[in-house]
Amino acid sequence: MEKLLTEIRKCKICEDYIDPRPVVFANEKSKILIVGQAPGTKVHASGIPWDDASGRQLRKWLNVSDEQFYDTLNFGIVPMGFCYPGKGASGDLPPRKECAPQWHLPLLEKMPDLEIILLIGMYAQNYYLRNKAKRTLTETVNHYKEYLPKYFVLPHPSPRNRFWLSKNPWFEKHVIPDLQKKVFEIIVK
Repeated sequence: MEKLLTEIRKCKICEDYIDPRPVVFANEKSKILIVGQAPGTKVHASGIPWDDASGRQLRKWLNVSDEQFYDTLNFGIVPMGFCYPGKGASGDLPPRKECAPQWHLPLLEKMPDLEIILLIGMYAQNYYLRNKAKRTLTETVNHYKEYLPKYFVLPHPSPRNRFWLSKNPWFEKHVIPDLQKKVFEIIVK
């Protein structure tokens, strides 16, 4: 696993398009895998995944401390695009498409103890669920139980999603408690 992580961290597959600085945290004994979108500017600078407002919100949703979150025996953290993709007209660009096909399967093969994979956002959900994803992220998240026990689907915890959260109060009322229960069962046992 360490050899693979070193190889990923040295990856320059898309250096013609962006400034590569791959961010990945994993361990062969990780129990929960978080598949997110791509690092933002703060994470690109720090090299620490979810080291921003989105990460603080995600840890609240999971009901875990920073120590629990960054313990790779608990959580592996693998984005769809390992590097910051750059700025677009209305936010960050989508994750680069080269990363997931190149690195996800080799990583998953080295993590036999995974009990669940958290798919955060449409990019991760569409990649992993393929034709089982619903028409919209809202529909997919609203039907999260259909993807259990292998996957738990979530919207992105970005502060930019406040409007989505206010329009979908069922998410924090029903989905978050189920997520917290599942995470507690896995990392406490």
